[in-house]
Amino acid sequence: MDPPAAKRSRGGPAGPEERDARAGAARGRGRPEALLDLSAKRVAESWAFEQVEERLSRVPEPVQKRIVFWSFPRSEREICMYSSLGYQPLEGEHDARVPFTRGLHLLQSGAVDRVLQVGFHLSGNVREPGGPGEPERLYHISISFDRCKITSVSCGCDNRDLFYCAHVVALSLYRIRHARQVELRLPISETLSQMNRDQLQKFVQYLISAHHTEVLPTAQRLADEILLLGSEINLVHGAPDPTAGAGIEDANCWHLDEEQIQEQVKQLLSNGGYYGASQQLRSMFSKVREMLRMQDSNGARMLILMTEQFLQDPRLALWRQQGAGMTDKCRQLWDELGALWVCVVLSPHCKPEERASWLQLLCKWDKLEVCPLEEGNYAFDGPSLQPTAAPSSGRRGGPEVEAAGSRHTVFSRALQAGELHWNDAHLQRILASDSYGPSLKGNVGGDKLTFDSQGRPLWLGEPFPTACARVDTLRAHGYPRQALRLAGAMVNTLRLQRRHQLESYKQQKKELLQKGSTCITNTEGWVGHPLDPIGCLCRAFLEACRLEEETLSLYPDEGSEKRKVAYQHVPVPGSPGESYFAMALEVALLGLGQQRALPEGLYAQDKVVRNEEQLLALLEEVELDERLVQVLRKQAGLLLEGGPFSGFGEVLFRESVPMHTCARYLFTALLPHDPDLAYRVALRAMRLPVLESTFPAGEPHPNPLESIMSNRFPRWFILGHLETRQCELASAMLTAAKGDPKWLHTVLGSVQQNIHSPALLFKLAQDACKTAAPASVPPDTTLLGIALELGLQVMRMTLNTMTWRRREMVRWLVTCATEIGPQALMNIMQNWYSLFTPVEAATIVAVTGTTHATLLRLQLDGPQREELWACARTLALQCAMKDPQNCALPALTLCEKNQAAFEAAYQIVLDAAAGGLGHTHLFTVARYMEHRGLPLRAYKLATLALAQLSIAFNQDSHPAVNDVLWACSLSHSLGRQELSAIVPLIIRSVHCAPMLSDILRRWTLSAPGLGPLGARRAAKPLGADRAPLCQLLEAAVAAYITTSHSRLTHISPRHYGDFIEFLGKARETFLLAPDGHLQFSQFLENLKQTYKGKKKLMLLVRERFG
Repeated sequence: MDPPAAKRSRGGPAGPEERDARAGAARGRGRPEALLDLSAKRVAESWAFEQVEERLSRVPEPVQKRIVFWSFPRSEREICMYSSLGYQPLEGEHDARVPFTRGLHLLQSGAVDRVLQVGFHLSGNVREPGGPGEPERLYHISISFDRCKITSVSCGCDNRDLFYCAHVVALSLYRIRHARQVELRLPISETLSQMNRDQLQKFVQYLISAHHTEVLPTAQRLADEILLLGSEINLVHGAPDPTAGAGIEDANCWHLDEEQIQEQVKQLLSNGGYYGASQQLRSMFSKVREMLRMQDSNGARMLILMTEQFLQDPRLALWRQQGAGMTDKCRQLWDELGALWVCVVLSPHCKPEERASWLQLLCKWDKLEVCPLEEGNYAFDGPSLQPTAAPSSGRRGGPEVEAAGSRHTVFSRALQAGELHWNDAHLQRILASDSYGPSLKGNVGGDKLTFDSQGRPLWLGEPFPTACARVDTLRAHGYPRQALRLAGAMVNTLRLQRRHQLESYKQQKKELLQKGSTCITNTEGWVGHPLDPIGCLCRAFLEACRLEEETLSLYPDEGSEKRKVAYQHVPVPGSPGESYFAMALEVALLGLGQQRALPEGLYAQDKVVRNEEQLLALLEEVELDERLVQVLRKQAGLLLEGGPFSGFGEVLFRESVPMHTCARYLFTALLPHDPDLAYRVALRAMRLPVLESTFPAGEPHPNPLESIMSNRFPRWFILGHLETRQCELASAMLTAAKGDPKWLHTVLGSVQQNIHSPALLFKLAQDACKTAAPASVPPDTTLLGIALELGLQVMRMTLNTMTWRRREMVRWLVTCATEIGPQALMNIMQNWYSLFTPVEAATIVAVTGTTHATLLRLQLDGPQREELWACARTLALQCAMKDPQNCALPALTLCEKNQAAFEAAYQIVLDAAAGGLGHTHLFTVARYMEHRGLPLRAYKLATLALAQLSIAFNQDSHPAVNDVLWACSLSHSLGRQELSAIVPLIIRSVHCAPMLSDILRRWTLSAPGLGPLGARRAAKPLGADRAPLCQLLEAAVAAYITTSHSRLTHISPRHYGDFIEFLGKARETFLLAPDGHLQFSQFLENLKQTYKGKKKLMLLVRERFG
């Protein structure tokens, strides 16, 4: 396979070609590079120096020097990759936190000195300025390298991070940019070999003397072992040389601090609840992809280390023990981990032994009990891409059922990818050439179709998500052109498949339309799929169309203001008129519009929504030109005609994913260019089949989850979200249709048929009302009428279910009707019984509809106002008859200004009293009547209330006490006759002694008959011993006697004091009678005889009363 194409960059680190070109230019313009340097470069890249020494008995010193010189990495891109979380940003956008940027600043400030290269070892010093008031810091750095890769680093700053520190970066960049200024020496062993014995002894002694505190113990130990003839050190030929480069058997890879990777992943997982931790882990995944793209073996190595830490996350065992699902953030990280392993295992250039070792690890991880399972009902052996698919072939069963019964973890797809290969001749030719066609080699696929009718290559025979995983793998491993070629072949295949599907549907259209439903034709959805097939293709196409100046930054996820990505049309080789840009739009719409079953499980369903939104976010970045609009119109038309293969088709599977979000994008994009098509698409997408088959149009569903759980289909955990999206689509159509009655009524019909949530219908009505009547602009009466109609539907839907928002809804409905006019307001008043409860109609509708503000808003003349008032009074009287308990008082209040209506309302109250209207409501209305200046009517209602009341002997805190006292005060003020009439009622209703004595005392304070309606004030107050109060006095005395015996039956010593006080009040009442003193004495004697066993209590009675 061809090497990856050079990446575009600007202002970033230089690549090897640029660096080599710069080196050549330094030697002189137009002068060819020396053959020695060309050869040394090639050897330095691919041969270990030990292999060179074995191949040649003696390597000349100049040749050794050139090989050593060219063995250091020549591209700054690798240095950047190992010292940052992403690519180098544009000039002026450097982030001081990134080690690469800091190292670059140190280099440019001249902080690097004393650079020395000894063989394959580079050392130097870096001086870093200290903070305010701090001294300058000096760091010693040493770097080992081999075959253009840094194999180990050491720095005095003791950096403990995933990546190289800024000082290592500064030294490395110095060596790359100023290679010829670096003092170069051969490996130290070559220098030592030129010394005689005396020189060697002097060298060793000077070395020990310079570093005696550090190396003396080691030097003595080595000397002892060398002097010992049979020691192990004497059995080995030669001696190690850290500057001589790597051996033949040594692995050739960049230095990676495995311990730090493990530690950091462990720490980030322990902080998994924080957004920053998830972002950093995603950055590490991006780093793995970057390494894969550079064909760096550390990509797989780093992924293994991360995976091991993920599996050691203690939360996995806890979640499994508790039977709880992992958090969404954690689930998303595991998904990304599984997808990365698919890319690694499917690598087109890895060695068989590497793939075998990866698969062995994956098998081991896959069998762990804590290994997370892949959520959703996605098939692992799904149908291959074929040119023909009949609607009836999609019935659930077969492989999907088998897959559902076995255990599929997040690594299962990577294990499956291990069975794939790149050896197919047809696949190889697709990847190798843009002009591959049937004229080159014929139909290499045998029985398998390999080209379409226009001679463009097809890729059939494996599931679509698997084929897309190949595209993602090619991009991940640095083969963008090959990825584009395969993606183009897959688009050709999808187009051919769609043509055959449409032909198949046309043959069965009549039968399916008569049936009215269909079984699902796509066994697994492509949007929300674990392998994200549609996203893979879209990103491959869009990446090819990105303008040159668009580059990635070190931290692509950071920054509040994201620049809008600019794309251009890039022609597809071998397909005149085709563009990768247009293909991206076509593929996205094809995937988003696919009719597919909603997967099982909350996370899988949430992932469908999230993936859909991600794809639409990509499309919304695209500015539609005429060419893309044509693609949009064509694809929208095909979606409408797609039958059971399209989510916009005429017949739907009951459990298919709704198209509301996709339709909203299509509607917005098509509206300026083809309004009819835009409305057709949006109206078709308004359906929500899972509810249509459960609830008739216009009826609410009190608990959506319950309704779904009650049948054999999986639960729709995201039903509320889907209904919200449905409402947003309807709102977009209503807003766009403002001023067009035809479309407004069409959209209204669709809303009434398809939306079943009262809360969402109410929100839709509110939005429509706001849109129809903006401030300082004449309202759109048609849209206002539709808003009112939606509000009326909500009222009817919730009339018997009653929600906490009903009051808000009723008030809004009156306001909306007011905006339309008086006739609309009177209509809802006249038809209130089908919309409101009596209380709502009497207390909100009638009152709000006749307020001063409403009358001013309506701008009515005198007759019109009277008509509205008459309608409101009729409504109030009807409500009072239906629910007098709650509506009588509001009806009376509303009818105050009309005598006939007021009398009718009063009569309703009287009739209701005979029918069981409670004393509480009667007292309330009675007080209202007194306030209105109608004391006789108040007295009448008070007597009716007293007739229903009963206050027991121990209920001195009864809720009606104040009402009774008020009624007594009212009767007293009216005169002796009314007072005489109410006394028997008081005696019959009140049995509480303190209350009776209180009433008696109040009546004896002043003469009866107060105010203009009362009798003339008597000469003196009434006496308690004469009629009509004597009866009340007798009743009070009897109540005290009865209550005393009742309390003494179960009295405890701690209540003795209260009882003595009670007797004191009783004596006051007894003394109101002429013979009261005698009666009280007899009463006490009776108590003493009856309760003589309660000696302490009786003693207290004697002390107090004698």
